[in-house]
Amino acid sequence: MISKLLIANRGEIACRIIRTAREMGVATVAVYSDADAKALHVRMADEAVHIGPSPAAESYLVGEKIIAAAKETGADAIHPGYGFLSENAGFAQAVIDAGLIWVGPKPSSIEAMGLKDSAKQLMMDAGVPVTPGYLGEDQSVERLKQEAERIGYPVLIKAVAGGGGKGMRKVDAPEDFEASLESCRREAKASFSNDEVLLEKWITSPRHIEVQVFGDAHGNVVHLFERDCSLQRRHQKVIEEAPAPGMDEATREDICAAAVRAAKAVDYEGAGTVEFIADASEGLRADRIFFMEMNTRLQVEHPVTEEITGVDLVEWQLRVASGEAIPLKQEELSIDGWAIEARLYAEDPAKGFLPSTGRLEHFDLGDEGRIETGVGEGSEISPFYDPMIAKLIAHARDRDDAISDLTEICSGVEISPVKSNASFLVNLLELPEFQEANLDTGLIAEKGEDLLRSTPSAAVEMAAASWRIEDFEAKAWDRNIKPSANGVFGFRLNSEPAPAKLVMQLNGEEKSLEVSIADDEGNYAVSIDGRWDFSEIDYLPTTHGDNADDVPDGDIMIFERGAAHKVSFARERGSGHASAADGAILAPMPGKVIAVDVAEGDSVTAGQRLMVLEAMKMEHALTAPFDGTVAELSASQGAQVQVEALLARVEASQ
Repeated sequence: MISKLLIANRGEIACRIIRTAREMGVATVAVYSDADAKALHVRMADEAVHIGPSPAAESYLVGEKIIAAAKETGADAIHPGYGFLSENAGFAQAVIDAGLIWVGPKPSSIEAMGLKDSAKQLMMDAGVPVTPGYLGEDQSVERLKQEAERIGYPVLIKAVAGGGGKGMRKVDAPEDFEASLESCRREAKASFSNDEVLLEKWITSPRHIEVQVFGDAHGNVVHLFERDCSLQRRHQKVIEEAPAPGMDEATREDICAAAVRAAKAVDYEGAGTVEFIADASEGLRADRIFFMEMNTRLQVEHPVTEEITGVDLVEWQLRVASGEAIPLKQEELSIDGWAIEARLYAEDPAKGFLPSTGRLEHFDLGDEGRIETGVGEGSEISPFYDPMIAKLIAHARDRDDAISDLTEICSGVEISPVKSNASFLVNLLELPEFQEANLDTGLIAEKGEDLLRSTPSAAVEMAAASWRIEDFEAKAWDRNIKPSANGVFGFRLNSEPAPAKLVMQLNGEEKSLEVSIADDEGNYAVSIDGRWDFSEIDYLPTTHGDNADDVPDGDIMIFERGAAHKVSFARERGSGHASAADGAILAPMPGKVIAVDVAEGDSVTAGQRLMVLEAMKMEHALTAPFDGTVAELSASQGAQVQVEALLARVEASQ
């Protein structure tokens, strides 16, 4: 058995691996960049080694540094987690050549499945059905356009070395093809150092079904059933569940058998996932499910498989890498209940899901369900890595109960001031289409704005008012101020209580708050924007405040259904916030300008792309807010910019 394991990763997956290793009595070594010096995985591991600056290209992606750290600490094995170097065949071979155990499949298996075009050909040879498309070596724009016409629009452009939703573009019409191809290639080159692409027919009612497989060095391969990962945003999975809704036993047997054939075709060892796209226009049918790709690593969504099978996949990885056989035979594996996972991201759905960075001043994920995270209160969310901060998992006897449990978990998320997608997840879980299992990969895009709702309820307003009253009373007692005969502090004029009038700002919107004595028992009556009747409120959301000494000042956060609502108070109406209507184009986060499409003096139209900012491994297009002229252009291609830096200014047409 492995005695000391180095985890070549960070965040929640590093913490997840450390936890199982500790249970098995395996010592652990963490590696970290400058940005992660105080990270949770560093504190959890038995040892930690610094491997370089914050950018992944100078730390987590430098295989030589990781292997050197393993040798320095006496580790005899390296677990890559997922992402970073986990599917890099060259790194896997370098680990083996260094005399270390590689916790993953053979380099040859990684290589065989690493390029989507050759992998699809390999699968066709193994009798695994594949999606119609183009896998040719001719990568010229003209040939690709011709093949797209032959396949028929819409088509999907995919980077052959891609993964994680990067290097993928759906194209609906011929006139959009070249621009989409250029963008896809640029992203693929930046992410995978390979800009070659393949084309696939876009399935019009697609569901993403994947099968967990596991192999060992003794020739055994088993499957651990399927997962449904159809709820995606821009090809990034958001909700995953196991088993797949609507999967009958015959179809399950067929797709799982195909996944096992795929794994055997590349002599697979360790944990892997065979991903399929299903045409679900007539339900899940074996003859309408096609191979997409194989991920030669542990998946982000592996916990849902663990929950329904009772298997610890990381433990299996460590045992198989140590030379043991798979602990269970196929007939010993079965499905127990239903599990659903939601990916909690540090991002702002209201601003196009832009990643949100900063310090987690308040961070509470509750204590229900299974929580996988690599951060805690006080942690920094940096701009250098993927913005996923936790996975929230519910396991129940059936799908309805699992949805209900996970909705409750997501509703209870409290994060501030960093933004999160928790309220978006709640809205998604409550969608009738999701609850009725009417799924496809376009559902999130189809529902759009409906999923972004996080409007505070009257209960939030009342919670804010209640907090202010309680806070006022507490400070009055601290200052030894006695209450009046009617029980109210400070609200007195000539011995008669007078209403206290404040201005409450809720998410920047001003509301009039009036508090007065309601009865001789010292109870209060509250009016918000002239409304006195709040009798329908039967609960108050959670409140988190800074308890500023000056009672009317200071901000509080009120959490409801996963949303964080900011509340502040003042005795007079303020002048409001600066308007964004002046046409200033500001950087929404730190990043690199990778394309500039306009010059000073150019005429632009509302929604026209002005430039592209790359941050947290994603491209973000910045567009003109209205018709006008580019009056100022401060950004240039290749420039690194900080958050809220002025990049351009558009003057409105007269």
